[in-house]
Amino acid sequence: MTLSNALTSLQPDSILSYVIAIVVPALDAIFPVLPSETAVIALGVATAGSTDPRIALLVGCAALGAFLGDNLCYLIGRRFGPRVERRFFSSARGARQRAWAERSLDRYGTQLIIVCRFIPGGRTAVTLCCGLIGFPRRRYVPATAVAAVAWATYSFFIGRLGGKAFEDNIWAGLLLSIGITLVISALVEAFRRSRRRSQPRSPGRSQGRSPAAPAEPDAGDEGDEAGQDQAMAGHGCTRPSRAEGHHGRS
Repeated sequence: MTLSNALTSLQPDSILSYVIAIVVPALDAIFPVLPSETAVIALGVATAGSTDPRIALLVGCAALGAFLGDNLCYLIGRRFGPRVERRFFSSARGARQRAWAERSLDRYGTQLIIVCRFIPGGRTAVTLCCGLIGFPRRRYVPATAVAAVAWATYSFFIGRLGGKAFEDNIWAGLLLSIGITLVISALVEAFRRSRRRSQPRSPGRSQGRSPAAPAEPDAGDEGDEAGQDQAMAGHGCTRPSRAEGHHGRS
């Protein structure tokens, strides 16, 4: 079987389609080599010419897989905290990612959990940190459900868009869909950088920081801590009171 035939075979009547829709999104946070977004886009491309009502079930399976993956990360962070810290956050970059995730959870709460699905590198750091710090599950679970449905619908729709544009060339449709996601990501990144340059530094941040407080990341770290912080602002997230503690939120 050729790759084209394999991709074309991912139809609503194929068990393999449902396995991919659930398993890949469920495991990609722990095993980043698994391309969950590409997998869901491919399902959208392959089924672009179909009106089978079971397509909605495929989208639901993709959302279920994403939901299970996010909650698996929470449980791993909660149950295996020291190992998680050594595995994911022991390096300098990992420490910056964790610092960003904890600070952003304090500022944005559940909004961050939803939006991190669309921030490169943000999902793993946030979901694991939620487990590490004991973020309330009664708030975490609904947020991951909303994020999973939004992400699965978005990815599948992009795939169908590319598949409709190139109905006779499935690979061209897949490449177009992936290209669209890259363009959207680039636009979000450009918007984030533009906001960062245009917004003056808050006096409270420049004057009120204690000597022991960690410094802001330098220009080489824009894509990590500060960059993701501004990406949250770019998605319209508002900040709850910083007086809230991680464990005190309800």
